[in-house]
Amino acid sequence: MTGTILQINISPGGVPKRPVFEAMLTPAGVQGDAWAHPRIHGGPLKAVLLICAEVIDELRAAGYPVFYGALGENFTVRGLDPRQLRPGQRFRAGAAVIELTSVRIPCETLDVYGPSIKAAIFDKAVKAGDTSSPLWARSGMYAAVVSGGMVRPNDIITLMDAAV
Repeated sequence: MTGTILQINISPGGVPKRPVFEAMLTPAGVQGDAWAHPRIHGGPLKAVLLICAEVIDELRAAGYPVFYGALGENFTVRGLDPRQLRPGQRFRAGAAVIELTSVRIPCETLDVYGPSIKAAIFDKAVKAGDTSSPLWARSGMYAAVVSGGMVRPNDIITLMDAAV
């Protein structure tokens, strides 16, 4: 499974996150990024939020006023199938290595894009860990940073292995 990092996004907290030309990835996340609710977001197991560009493109086509970074993702990636993403998978992302930890549970912050957006990217089956849900990982995947390094738009993101 290989894709491309289209955009790297940061914010002082909340959504949207805005693109940067490059970023240093550390165990704390993307340098320069912050969270409006650090008790819920961030920390070593939620250092990075990855969302597939194809999901954002589909949401936009369905009429939601979204764009890359709008959903609060740090990495907007193209070419990865969200239905194949699983906790424990390790990806090389530019010069860094990340490990997927959990599906993101969307909150009311996303209602700014329409109150039905959460139902378009997340359901009870996903919340229960059912990977067969057609909405699996459409809300994004959190990741821990295994090995920090520089990341840039157009860097390759590729599956290395699944952690034991």
